[in-house]
Amino acid sequence: MATMVPGDSGKPRYLQIAEDLAQQIRAGVLRPGEKVPSESVLMARYAVSQGTVRRAVAELRPMGLIDTHHGKGSFVKSRPPVLRKSSDRFRRSHRRAGKAAYLAEAEHAGKAPTVRVLYVGPTEVPGDIAERLGTAPGSQVLARRRLYFSDGTPTEEATSYLPWDVAKDIPELFAENPGGGGIYARLEEHGHVLAEFTETVRARLATKQEAVALSLSPGAPVLHLTRSARVESGRVVEVCDTVMAADQFVLDYRISAED
Repeated sequence: MATMVPGDSGKPRYLQIAEDLAQQIRAGVLRPGEKVPSESVLMARYAVSQGTVRRAVAELRPMGLIDTHHGKGSFVKSRPPVLRKSSDRFRRSHRRAGKAAYLAEAEHAGKAPTVRVLYVGPTEVPGDIAERLGTAPGSQVLARRRLYFSDGTPTEEATSYLPWDVAKDIPELFAENPGGGGIYARLEEHGHVLAEFTETVRARLATKQEAVALSLSPGAPVLHLTRSARVESGRVVEVCDTVMAADQFVLDYRISAED
């Protein structure tokens, strides 16, 4: 027997089904980590075509309720987002305690964070990054590319770019593990005292490469965050280009109202 879906009869059938499935997820009928019923089951349950079922399930992805893995099906998300408090994450006290920002945040959220270093070494600086660093496009910089995981799931990919004349005198920056407190702690130990961080954030759809790296569903949204680290003299000594799975983070900012 087909399931009757309550709601506005003027809505397309696939939207009614999506709302019913979303309600089941939020109510715990479909539990975190559980596989969403197969297309054939949903077709029989709602007495609709395969195309209608596919459109209904596709609606759940941008809502942040499911993950879809090719060849395996769709699963209810089981990971609450990490709260990323930009007003707190770059405090010098965290670096002195030996904790880089991502590790501290993930642990605070009750998750097990890990980092995979993908590349450390010289590279030609991209044009948009060169503008932020105040250097010529194509000039040599040090790049540090990492993939971050939370409970074994990739959540963000980040590349830090540092001016070569700054990085060359700090050997720890060329190591996969730069030590407690991360690269900002090493910069400050070598006299580059950080005074300000500025961030630009925009939302967009993941590229194919990003979707593969972050285990995202096709067409999933990401947050593209670019951060500049500025020292007391006003020079930018690092630009971090980060792509984040949008459903895995809540960005929290504190903005002063003072003159």
